[in-house]
Amino acid sequence: MQFKIKLLAAIGALMLIQGCKEDFLDRPPVDALTSGNFYKTDEEIMAGTAPLYNIVWFDFNDKANMAFQEARAGNLNSNDRTAYIKHAIPSTDASTLLPGYKSFYKIIAQSNNAYKAIKEATGSTASAAGKNQGLGECRFMRGTAYYYLVANWGAVPIVYDNVAQINEAPARNTIEDVWKLIIHDFRYAAATLPATAVQGRLTKYSAEGMLARMYLMRAGLNQNGTRNQSDLDSAKFYAEDVITKSGLTLAPSYSELFLSANNNSSKNNSESLFALQWMPLSSPWGINNSFQAYFAYESAITTTGDGWGAAQGVSADLVKYFTENPADSLRRKAIGMFDSDVYPEINKANGGLKYNRPAALSAIKKYIIGSPADNGGLGGFMAANINSYMLRLAEIYLIYADATLGNSVSTTDPKALSYVNAVRKRAGLADRTSLTFEQIFQERRIETVFEGNSWNEIVRWYYFNPAKAMAYTAAQHKENYTMTYVPGSTNPKKYTVTYSIAEFYPLTASTLYLPFPEAEIVNAPSLKNEPVAFDFSKLVD
Repeated sequence: MQFKIKLLAAIGALMLIQGCKEDFLDRPPVDALTSGNFYKTDEEIMAGTAPLYNIVWFDFNDKANMAFQEARAGNLNSNDRTAYIKHAIPSTDASTLLPGYKSFYKIIAQSNNAYKAIKEATGSTASAAGKNQGLGECRFMRGTAYYYLVANWGAVPIVYDNVAQINEAPARNTIEDVWKLIIHDFRYAAATLPATAVQGRLTKYSAEGMLARMYLMRAGLNQNGTRNQSDLDSAKFYAEDVITKSGLTLAPSYSELFLSANNNSSKNNSESLFALQWMPLSSPWGINNSFQAYFAYESAITTTGDGWGAAQGVSADLVKYFTENPADSLRRKAIGMFDSDVYPEINKANGGLKYNRPAALSAIKKYIIGSPADNGGLGGFMAANINSYMLRLAEIYLIYADATLGNSVSTTDPKALSYVNAVRKRAGLADRTSLTFEQIFQERRIETVFEGNSWNEIVRWYYFNPAKAMAYTAAQHKENYTMTYVPGSTNPKKYTVTYSIAEFYPLTASTLYLPFPEAEIVNAPSLKNEPVAFDFSKLVD
């Protein structure tokens, strides 16, 4: 996206300082940036909403994302996220659980503040299009934050007006009403955002893509083995609208999606519907993408004083998938480093990086881009120059197929097959001639692994078939392993993998949702009360 780096950094830092207190219950005040003296021009609206693309998401991206979404989903082997791998998260976890939970309410608070300020700005000369862009972004971001909250905590408080609710004890609202709000927000965003990106920002198709995802997930809520047909139809409708009208296309190769040159704050690729836009700067803190700092397996990769991921890696379950499905090697190499893999885009000055750690885990490759020297001089300490995908076109292809399958055991629908096979063709895989739910689910898992949606997919399955979702997690291998390349093997490469004693940590009904952080319960004991219905008459569009 063509954001102005200095402007975004300055506004982002100022907005965070003035707009977010330590606890989301101490809701942000109406201050300099959120009162009528700002948001009066198109430029001010763009500057004021720019932080919604990065700084408010920092605490989620920094540690919580990989714990909540990937460790819980069985994709990550980690020495410091084991509680999430084992579905045994303590409410006292102040390093990941608490900041992760609070991050979503920061997003909601800033979205609410900016939305209200744009609406109420006095003496505004902003264009209707400029206002709609800003208002649509606010509602889009609020809907996204609630999507993560409802998938991770279930019934949570709906905060719709930071000022009006400041003296109210937080009350958890029902899961059904949280979903109603999410759909409401994305429908609003789809109606107000432009069809063509302004400075590479969100469009109506970004919102329609999220609507396709949301309707598909909600289709299973409170169902018993089947899914709600009306929601399935809506998911299919919005997915097809994005596919046929957005003008986006699949990137030619999977690996290029995760190269800095094709996915940064100055350039979106042809597949990105929504991505967090990180700046290649370490200061001001919060506009930086710290992912590589934690998951690059050695400091020589980054050369910036970070690269602490030696004890992080791809899970045994994913390793089993890739060794049992060697044809999926194009995606595999872009997702995880296996012994003897070579990456010419990293450590370019010395001919590339060769992964030669035969006694170690498969290291994570996705979003690992190397040093500033490998990336046009851009980047720094805990600040890799790459965006974080939140929604890509390939996922919309798979959503269309899943919604078309609906409640059938399998489908041979030509259009559904064509979309799934387009994703598979890019991965170098053979076409499918029919589709089942489990096949589409697996395709989506592999295609989007480490992109922050994996756990929500398991919850989606749990909604309408808890027994199968729990059986799926119960079969996931989570033990340690070592891997050695078999010399001379090619097309496909072969590996000797030695697994430790098998470890399984199945999901249960009592561990589906994360505990509320103890610090939040202390501040707001009302969070322990039963969920209540939300009064939607309080919402003013």
